[in-house]
Amino acid sequence: MRTNRAKVRAGVSIAATLPMLAGALALGIPAAHAADHPLRDLLAGTRPAWATAKADEGATSDGARMSARVYLRGRDAAGLAAYAKAVSDPASASYGTYLTAKKAQARFGATKAQVAAVTSWLTAAGLKVTGVTRHYVSVTGDVAAAEKAFGTQLHNFAKGAKTYRAPASTASVPTSLADAVLTVTGLDNAPHMATHDDQLPPPDTVFRNAGPFSSYYDSKTASTLPDAYGTKIPYAVKGYTGKQLRAAYGAGTRTGKGVRVAITDAYASPTIAYDAGTYARKNGDAAWKTGQLHQVLPKHYTNTKDCSASGWYGEETLDVEAVHAVAPASDVTYVGAASCTDADLLDALGKVVDHHLADIVSNSWGEVEAAQTPDLAAAYDQVFQLGAVEGIGFYFSSGDDGDEVASSGTKQVDSPANSAWVTAVGGTSLAVGKGDTYLWETGWGTDKASLSADGKSWTDFPGAFTSGAGGGTSKTVAEPTYQQGVVPDALTKADNAAGNRVVPDIAAIADPNTGFLVGQTQTQPDGKTQAYSEYRIGGTSLAAPTIAAIQALAQEARGGKPIGFANPAIYAKAGSKVYHDVTDNPTGSGLAVARVDFVNGYDTTDGLATSVRSLGKDSSLAAVKGYDDVTGVGTPAKGYVESYRRG
Repeated sequence: MRTNRAKVRAGVSIAATLPMLAGALALGIPAAHAADHPLRDLLAGTRPAWATAKADEGATSDGARMSARVYLRGRDAAGLAAYAKAVSDPASASYGTYLTAKKAQARFGATKAQVAAVTSWLTAAGLKVTGVTRHYVSVTGDVAAAEKAFGTQLHNFAKGAKTYRAPASTASVPTSLADAVLTVTGLDNAPHMATHDDQLPPPDTVFRNAGPFSSYYDSKTASTLPDAYGTKIPYAVKGYTGKQLRAAYGAGTRTGKGVRVAITDAYASPTIAYDAGTYARKNGDAAWKTGQLHQVLPKHYTNTKDCSASGWYGEETLDVEAVHAVAPASDVTYVGAASCTDADLLDALGKVVDHHLADIVSNSWGEVEAAQTPDLAAAYDQVFQLGAVEGIGFYFSSGDDGDEVASSGTKQVDSPANSAWVTAVGGTSLAVGKGDTYLWETGWGTDKASLSADGKSWTDFPGAFTSGAGGGTSKTVAEPTYQQGVVPDALTKADNAAGNRVVPDIAAIADPNTGFLVGQTQTQPDGKTQAYSEYRIGGTSLAAPTIAAIQALAQEARGGKPIGFANPAIYAKAGSKVYHDVTDNPTGSGLAVARVDFVNGYDTTDGLATSVRSLGKDSSLAAVKGYDDVTGVGTPAKGYVESYRRG
């Protein structure tokens, strides 16, 4: 389960692929001098790709109300990127020389003079300043004032079946402010929402798995069901627990003691403390200690309907319980965003960085790359770079729709997982056998076929693609140096001879058919009663917190010293025995599990549905020997955690 900044990003329409300059995401978008705008500098990427002449429906009313954020460039944007790279590279003499949040702000943050100049300019244009943070100045006002401030006309444009406001030309700022302004967001009002796209059931109605189940992989054979790939197949597991995941990924005796892990999602489950405590007690995890679970929440929530707020409760539940199951002694802080919009999720990430709430941050949300505009990418990367200089690493789920063709019509990766400054976490199908023995993994990709009416065959076997780990080659982000020499040219140069970023970087369990057991308070079928129950879940929303927890174990092995932005270290170990090199065909024959589900999701009232789920079938993506765009360099094996002792 992975939360997309809204599920399809909550109904977000998909923009055309954005033609962004190579490297812009990695270093921030510079303001390019505009010869046709004397004394003004362009803010590259502020006119979205979908705002075309053909889609133009005319000028937006001067009196229409709007709001925007002007993100501040800070003292030294180029220096920030360079410092972030140096302290994250094990081969650098500056590796691990992190700054405190206060020192990072003093060295790279916006100055009082920059804030004052930006505020004065916006106010003079007729906009009202509504907030000032370390990262941006927020404003409201009418369209006429915004056009005056940003040197562009705002028009209405058709986008899909709807109409949205956007700049008719690239926005700009006075040249005198070019060193103060990073970018502006909000000039276009198309939805920018994240979603959890894992297989998360809505918590407003209880979800249960029907069974029969395997307690570990292949412990119960579906002997009365048809063969698949020439043999009887096992029933899906009931849901792995922390003990099984820790064994599979080589946790050893590490517990994450002394390590702080943060989780960002939208909203907040009102029963998280009870659910997490109950789950740990029922499933053999260490009990939560007083003060071990914290929440940092906004004063008010917004967009609760558009973002399907209650659907995020299960996301938080999965993330919190998975981190604790794998790293039971780590300190966990949940940072809830006020909504699933990029603006509010950026605020949540900013809180982590500004107050250094954790060294490791798990994020199970995102949207397709085509829906992320370059202005937002620059704002995200600035936060990630500030985190890197403080020794904070961000882990993002890579997506649950494979190459995204089935859901969006376009082959693409997801964002912010596409950022060169985060660790993108892909997904696998995991087989843990008797005695918690690691058997194998495949790249997560599922084909589903239903049982025929006579029960003697699988209809149209192997069936249709349902879900799979996100991955592929970015169309907007240049190839980072840490991927060079590890990622095959066939992937990096798929769209650009100069090479682009490929996703993911590393992987862990994600397939809901070999998923994780979680416990959550949900509304019962009567629509009134609330009760705790458990169910199996998956998605790269599971992979991200699992890897975050394993990184907590690795940081403990390192003596507690933060790993920070981990990609250079992750790729430096590529090809070694500390990774399981995951392929789609680990046993030499087709793999599948049988599932029996309640048609209505919770009881037998409407009957049962039986299906076969084939494993290792991730749309056009493939898990192969070496690096691949489903599992990255692989999954942690025995020795991975302890390898950081030498780092």
